[in-house]
Amino acid sequence: MQIYLICLAVALVGGLMFSRVTKLLHLPAVTAYLVAGLLLGPFCLGALNLPGLGFNSLEQVEGMSIITQTALGFIAFTIGNEFRLSQLKAMGSSAITIGVLQAVITTIAVDAVLIGLHLCFPSVISVPCALTLGAIASATAPAATLMVVRQYKADGPLTRLLMLVVAIDDAVGLLLFSVSFGIATALAHGQVSILGVVVEPILEIVLSLGLGAAMGWLLNWVEQFFHSRSKRLTISVAFVLLTVGLSMLKFEVAGIHCGFSLLLVCMMTGTVFCNVCDTSEELMGRIDGWTMPLNILFFVISGAELDLQILANPVTILVGVIYIIARSAGKYYGAAVSCRLSKQSKPISDNLGITLLPQAGVALGMALTAATLPDGALARNVVLFAVLVYELVGPSLTKRSLLAVGEIKPEGRTSARKLNEKA
Repeated sequence: MQIYLICLAVALVGGLMFSRVTKLLHLPAVTAYLVAGLLLGPFCLGALNLPGLGFNSLEQVEGMSIITQTALGFIAFTIGNEFRLSQLKAMGSSAITIGVLQAVITTIAVDAVLIGLHLCFPSVISVPCALTLGAIASATAPAATLMVVRQYKADGPLTRLLMLVVAIDDAVGLLLFSVSFGIATALAHGQVSILGVVVEPILEIVLSLGLGAAMGWLLNWVEQFFHSRSKRLTISVAFVLLTVGLSMLKFEVAGIHCGFSLLLVCMMTGTVFCNVCDTSEELMGRIDGWTMPLNILFFVISGAELDLQILANPVTILVGVIYIIARSAGKYYGAAVSCRLSKQSKPISDNLGITLLPQAGVALGMALTAATLPDGALARNVVLFAVLVYELVGPSLTKRSLLAVGEIKPEGRTSARKLNEKA
């Protein structure tokens, strides 16, 4: 147990120290945390097998999954704060149009390219694997995007639209993956399950939104019994932890497998809570400050989870490069086309797609499911390779896009220590 505590401390300190280096290079702090995770992971310093100095094995990293799941829950809860009625009235229809279209266009683009690769080289990739990767391509990582927005205090039309689209993208991606994976399984095993392709994915979304809404209303009701800021913060943290735990439950009813999407549940909890609680904005700000160490651990552990052994397989690299190119083109042009259809300004049309490139936790979860296919190992390794690239490059591209539209304020050298002395 003490080794895990030491590892967590080293992860926090390592991530923070490395952020000082990336600051000199004008890179987002997210990149620093991910690189720190790679260095502390089982393929770098962890390979030295010195207790407490990094993570010595992938099993040890996976043992930290409760931390990454909890962090993802708080991130999703915070993103739900973007769905205030005032925001939805201003750009709700546009966000839905863009969120759905760019995800569908990306899936079609990756499907077309990878199926074309199969027709040219059948031994490299199968059609079921290609279809599954196409659906996984639609997923965007909300965590990296949110961290960049927070770090640089970005605000403006593109930032507000981006946060809504990222949230919608997860629901659309979940549905696309469920349908594509069902079809891929049918092609691989010769049997189609209507329950798996249609009923179960829709039910998962409905159950997730229902549980999230109930938790949001319940949190608002319980909050009314407490008046001090510290107690209200405590009950909010407790409710997010409870929501994360409930979203991990799985059960079966009349032969139908039922479960929840952690991201959708926590986002819906945040959405309902911020729209029914008058003081939710101030409370959300306090939660953001409280969860900062948790978010750093999320990215450091995510970096440590990246399996560098996949770089030794040329087939994985080949398919991975093609996947990255096709997905990037799909995200960029899909967002551009959908922005024009919803009559967004040219700066938003030109830059939104780039901010949707980061990919991580949601895609990795889908890849684990895809690994059950006959050649699912290839799908998993391709996604791992793409996540490695996107997580290291994506945050910087998001920063550049937000800078291009003038929604990031110039970075100052304000010291919190000096501010405290003045106070």
